[in-house]
Amino acid sequence: MEEQTVQEMTQYLTFTISNESYALNVSNVKEVQEFTSLTKVPRMPDFMRGIINLRGSVVPVIDLKMKFGMGSTEKDIDTSIIVTEVTMEGETVTMGLLTDSVKEVIELNDSEIEPTPYIGTKIDTAFIKGMGKKDDNFLIVLDIDKVLTISEISMVSTQEKAEPQEKAEPQEKAEPQE
Repeated sequence: MEEQTVQEMTQYLTFTISNESYALNVSNVKEVQEFTSLTKVPRMPDFMRGIINLRGSVVPVIDLKMKFGMGSTEKDIDTSIIVTEVTMEGETVTMGLLTDSVKEVIELNDSEIEPTPYIGTKIDTAFIKGMGKKDDNFLIVLDIDKVLTISEISMVSTQEKAEPQEKAEPQEKAEPQE
């Protein structure tokens, strides 16, 4: 009797940035939204393009093209926001990833993902889980938990928890004079 090795398939959502194909594990994806508009937030890094209202929750949106040093994402008919969950130091943060387009969900097994090369890619390899191969095409498989640094996640997390109506109160209140 012949012994067969069964390799577990993992599903990945594929998308494009500057005509390059990328993939994210679907277990990190909450949903995909059409890009409509963002509310800009002052004093945030350039790659944080703003926030969206997702059923009453504030969700910060990161422009992956800017984060990877590839320019900024321009809005067109295919521009999408991938709503993801990122975990760092035990904290789960919801954030949106602005992309040129979202393509499809594919299945890859571990043998179809090769180690990250040291050259030939436009982004820092710390973000990359590996290079996926599907139908003779390469995909850059991202490790979403490593796309942002700890301080950037902290900044996004703080923004996510901020109340839009929150106002700074003076430390001392003046007593009414009679």
